[in-house]
Amino acid sequence: MLTQISIFIIAIAFAVLVIFLIKTLKAVQGSLDKVTQTLQDVQKTVDELSYEVKQTVRHANDITADVDHKLKQVEPVMESVKNLGEVLSEVTLAAKQASSALMTRFQKPHNTADKTSNAETANKSVTPDRPLTATERTVKSYNATYEEPVGKPAKNWLSYVDIAASLWQKMRQ
Repeated sequence: MLTQISIFIIAIAFAVLVIFLIKTLKAVQGSLDKVTQTLQDVQKTVDELSYEVKQTVRHANDITADVDHKLKQVEPVMESVKNLGEVLSEVTLAAKQASSALMTRFQKPHNTADKTSNAETANKSVTPDRPLTATERTVKSYNATYEEPVGKPAKNWLSYVDIAASLWQKMRQ
């Protein structure tokens, strides 16, 4: 009889085990169904997004081609602007040289008076014991050429030209 009771208990335990396994397998099957549904939704979303991405890439390619075409059309204009800049630079350099030559011309009458006064000053500072060095001769020559007379105020007409030019630029803006 003990064997029969043991077999009966084993059968009941096996039945309980099968019931719990069935419940667990049903829960797993429900989870797998949900995962399958989620994967199908993700696949639909990916398909829709891939279509949109392809459209966006095509549109970007069209825009790039259009911009490239327009840049090729603007390139000659930019080359002309570059050439214009070089010409203006050369004109400015020529104007600067002409202005410098004009200033030299206007300063010549003043420099003759300067040379005599500077020569007298330079002669007073040099002692008869030694001759002038190369540096002293250079400084003396520079002073004789570029210093303003002591008695006259400097005529700074070039600064007036600069002021007039800046005013003209401000008016144009």
